[in-house]
Amino acid sequence: MDGEFSGADVAVVGAGAIGCAVAWRLAREGLSVVLVERVYPGAETSSAAAGILAAQIEAEEDGAFFRFLWRSEQMYADFAGELRSASGMEIGYRACGALKVALDEADLAPLAVPFAWQRAEGLPVERLNGPAIRELEPSLSPEIRGGLLFPSAAQVDAQRLTPALWTACRRAGCRLARGEARRILARSGKVTGVEVAGRALAASAVVVASGSWSALVPGAGLPTGSVRPVRGQMIRFEGLPPVRRVVFGAGGYLVPRLDGHLLAGATMEEVGFDKSTTAEGVTRLGALARRLCPPLAGMPVSSSWAGLRPACPDGLPALGPLPAADGIFLAAGHLRNGILLTPATAEVIAAMVLGRPYELPPQMRAGRLVG
Repeated sequence: MDGEFSGADVAVVGAGAIGCAVAWRLAREGLSVVLVERVYPGAETSSAAAGILAAQIEAEEDGAFFRFLWRSEQMYADFAGELRSASGMEIGYRACGALKVALDEADLAPLAVPFAWQRAEGLPVERLNGPAIRELEPSLSPEIRGGLLFPSAAQVDAQRLTPALWTACRRAGCRLARGEARRILARSGKVTGVEVAGRALAASAVVVASGSWSALVPGAGLPTGSVRPVRGQMIRFEGLPPVRRVVFGAGGYLVPRLDGHLLAGATMEEVGFDKSTTAEGVTRLGALARRLCPPLAGMPVSSSWAGLRPACPDGLPALGPLPAADGIFLAAGHLRNGILLTPATAEVIAAMVLGRPYELPPQMRAGRLVG
């Protein structure tokens, strides 16, 4: 275990975007925080993400989950600014807008539903026909029959986000315990810390933010399969992106980056903890991307990778206290929305740890995973 220290007010197990954001927020409140990480901050799913911030596309209907997504999206501009000031690093935050397009009538008709409820709620959304979409993005396919424009959607560079968060954490006084969390320790029903690399690290509260590995942390009391991995493969096209906005359609998405490349993703595969890419997955993503945007046929695919999204059985995040012992909190199960939900998750978990009021719907509370 790195560092000559024996404990902290809070131990956060997992140093991805969620774990680092929780740690940073708690440290800013004056608590001593140690992050427990077996590899290095951002080594797993956080750095593999596309970084799309589009709550209106991610939620199929109005309700508590959409409101949580929307709240976090609305927090991002201030969050990015605070993180820039705290870390001295840019995270690629950009309000670029997003399109959800349909390439045939069967995909076009269902778009009337989200358009109706979002318009009724006064959310920024426009319904466009094919020619209007191609006027905005001339490189998109002539097959496109229509779609929805979400002008407030944004993006962030996930590969920059966690390093910036970890830098902010360090500057706020957080420390890193490098090693596997062998067990959450408790006595008389109250958490006492975490065993890391054969040593007991004392803590009055423990936040489990280990992504797909969260249910494997001994002592958390989570049933097998309560948080499971879902593999997502992605590819990168090298060159000046032919689109300016994030584009969803044909079962995938395109994410243009200002530094001269474009991401295309992503698969959803139930293959356990296998992070490998496959020829089939890469080929399918390439075909999807070129169908949406034909000029991509002239751009080389420079790399491919995969990340493991953490999923709960009902597809919703799991946040809050766990009954195994007083002082254990879970922040996991964000599936496709870990980057998007980073600010709101950090806000809620910090409030819980500090004993302050918070708003979180019952269907997203961690206790539901253990009955």
